[in-house]
Amino acid sequence: MSFDLSARLAARRADNLYRQRPLLETPQGPEVVVDGKPLLAFCNNDYLGLANHPEVIAAWKAGAERWGVGGGASHLVIGHSTPHHELEEALAELTGRPRALLFSTGYMANLGAVTALVGQGDTVLEDRLNHASLLDAGQLSGARFSRYLHNDAESLCLRIARSSKKEPEGNTLVVTDGVFSMDGDLADLPTLAATCKNAGAWLMVDDAHGFGPLGANGGGIVEHYGLSMEDVPVLVGTLGKAFGTAGAFVAGSQELIETLVQFARPYIYTTSQPPALACATLQALKLLRTEHWRREHLNALIQQFRRGAEAIGLELMDSFTPIQPILIGDAGRAVRLSQMLRERGLMVTAIRPPTVPAGSARLRVTLSAAHSEVQVQQLLNALAECWPLMEAADA
Repeated sequence: MSFDLSARLAARRADNLYRQRPLLETPQGPEVVVDGKPLLAFCNNDYLGLANHPEVIAAWKAGAERWGVGGGASHLVIGHSTPHHELEEALAELTGRPRALLFSTGYMANLGAVTALVGQGDTVLEDRLNHASLLDAGQLSGARFSRYLHNDAESLCLRIARSSKKEPEGNTLVVTDGVFSMDGDLADLPTLAATCKNAGAWLMVDDAHGFGPLGANGGGIVEHYGLSMEDVPVLVGTLGKAFGTAGAFVAGSQELIETLVQFARPYIYTTSQPPALACATLQALKLLRTEHWRREHLNALIQQFRRGAEAIGLELMDSFTPIQPILIGDAGRAVRLSQMLRERGLMVTAIRPPTVPAGSARLRVTLSAAHSEVQVQQLLNALAECWPLMEAADA
């Protein structure tokens, strides 16, 4: 018996679900060259426009000159350098928590946190629309795993009640995205936190898309709602989005972080990120905290886009974040609209199953503080031209 990989690939093509990697030939930014073609891009997560910022680049260069280009070893051997430590202290300060712990990727942070905190005899409950890394972590943890209805505290309560009967002696971890990456809506954290407190469960929030855009100081969804560490004991953030660099972190109590240091296998058994990268992230963090105009400009662009899209008659989702999905439904139609925009010099990615539920394919527009009002209007003008053509073709 052999693996029939060609049949699997052919089926994915037939269902309009085949994926290809665009080749980016320029730094990140609104104006890029992809596959040899100049395009105006609305599809990266560089929400504050820091990925190609000259001060961040200079910090990386200076860091490489002093610390070299590789971590050299795991953090617990000899790979934990001064820049790593300084960045952890700065992230702890940003989140208002005693400690933070660096991970090389967001996937590793989520996998490490969940699998270190729960196992056989415990329960992990997750929002149905959580990021794949969170869902995979729950399944791999060995704990009893269940998903509750999206942002539905009543559904969560029912699952907590069931789990307490089946695993009466175990711990319960509730896990949610802060900003849902494909819908752009926010978790109802105040209600979820209250539900967890009443049930004696812990709440873990992956705020990958909230840090930077949300909160008075860019501190994310927990700052946005004014919640405490007691409300959200486990807080995860990534550095490759609004921070403009790479990596991730978990912030929480002294006991939480020390538990991850001792038991989180994705932390223990991997080489640390380059120290120069930590230097760059420290500079990005400084810009995030001091240049408030970036969030103000970004919010103005979000409002501009939503007004314009609604005037065209596009179906938007309930989001006031930089993630502005245009709901299409059929995967083939989403791909066609994306291609029509690309022919007009704009890049907006079509998101299809299994990334999103069947029948909910969409164009995922993402806005950045690096965009201008003129560029957002270019996108709206192109959508106003393409949408009636799509409708007429489907009639």
